[in-house]
Amino acid sequence: MRYRAHQNLTVAALPSAALWRLLLGCVLTTAVFLVLSFFYSQLCDIALPDAAWGRDGKGLAEATTPWGALANLFLFGLLITALALVLPLLHRRRLRGLLGPAALAVGQAGRAGAYILGIYVLVSLLPVPEGLDILPQVPVQTWLMFLPATLLGLLIQVSAEEIVFRGYIQSQLAARFSHPAVWMVLPSILFGLLHYQPGVMGETAWLIVAWAVLFGLAAADLTARSGTLGPAIALHLINNFSAIALIAPHGNFDGLALFTFPFGPDDTALLMQWMPVDLMVLLCSWLAARLALRV
Repeated sequence: MRYRAHQNLTVAALPSAALWRLLLGCVLTTAVFLVLSFFYSQLCDIALPDAAWGRDGKGLAEATTPWGALANLFLFGLLITALALVLPLLHRRRLRGLLGPAALAVGQAGRAGAYILGIYVLVSLLPVPEGLDILPQVPVQTWLMFLPATLLGLLIQVSAEEIVFRGYIQSQLAARFSHPAVWMVLPSILFGLLHYQPGVMGETAWLIVAWAVLFGLAAADLTARSGTLGPAIALHLINNFSAIALIAPHGNFDGLALFTFPFGPDDTALLMQWMPVDLMVLLCSWLAARLALRV
């Protein structure tokens, strides 16, 4: 495995590689994020239009309206803020150092993103499995009106997750442990467990966790091979744009989706039918990114 480029992210972590610093950093980041989230929720109550809550009043909680979905996406900006406050205190690191060299990260994101986008275009041309015909959701005019904010919100969301799990946790563990089984697998498992929502996903909750772990491993590998978060952010952004802004499961985080699948996140049978396609897309996207970057 060619992980020499990972030093771009791990060298700065070496002076503060003690595990207690990482654990305390995670606790403090979570605490600051929760405090900021409380004030954010109060601001949403005041500033968002009534349409954000929808007819059933769950538009914000379940992200089933455009404003509700955007509020959930922009919430992740507070996670970036929280980590930015904690990093200098515990690790004497700056947030931008978690991304890798900026120009390199942007260039890698562009190249990897172009190849990954090609995979999604090819998949969109395949016949839809029986029983999975998509349904219209947000009117095209409304969708286009919200599109710039959607793209910004998605960029904030995926960047926050990649910065925390691949930029921060992975680099700190890699500075302490040399074996990828530690610094790739542990953050990916944690990333997967944070997707565990039995109240929303029902019997498929652990299936979603397993998928998220595999996604985390793909993103971790790309980060270590490229030495920046650029490819992982590109992979994450295109995946989430497809799953949130293009075609979303019905009834959960579909407020910005142009279309929805004819099933919700708790529909075990249909989700199991779709999961092999999702895994194939993830595998092909990972390979496409590696091909684009020659890593």
